[in-house]
Amino acid sequence: MALDDDIALLARVPLFASLGGEPVRLLAFSAETRFLRAGDVLFKEGQAADCGYVIGEGRISLTNDGGLTDHLAGPGSLIGEMALIIETLRPATATARDPVTVLRIPRALFRRVLTEFPDAAQRVHEDFREKMRATTADLLRVGRLFERG
Repeated sequence: MALDDDIALLARVPLFASLGGEPVRLLAFSAETRFLRAGDVLFKEGQAADCGYVIGEGRISLTNDGGLTDHLAGPGSLIGEMALIIETLRPATATARDPVTVLRIPRALFRRVLTEFPDAAQRVHEDFREKMRATTADLLRVGRLFERG
């Protein structure tokens, strides 16, 4: 994909859209494009995660160890968002359902962008704080359902 296409793709992803123009341009310029055939495995559950992937074309299924499809991600989806921030393991296996194009965003690159653009880092911090707040609220609701039986 051309640089302008990569910039447009990243700008559609909420996490990256919050960064603003120059940080997104730097991410797009430095990202690695990967091509997968249908059936290719992008990563396996339990592997160390050092990057996130943005799907440009095609679909990727995310499955757990039991082989159940947990999620089907398509163009504009960010896979491995937490890996951009912290050291973690892949929670699922990602397999191309179709021919797929992804942009690989290494954690080191994302951190460099946040260091160079402190305003963008603050927006990312606020975004993650809000996601954690929403996740906590969801967990509390589920916990109450289990308590009721």
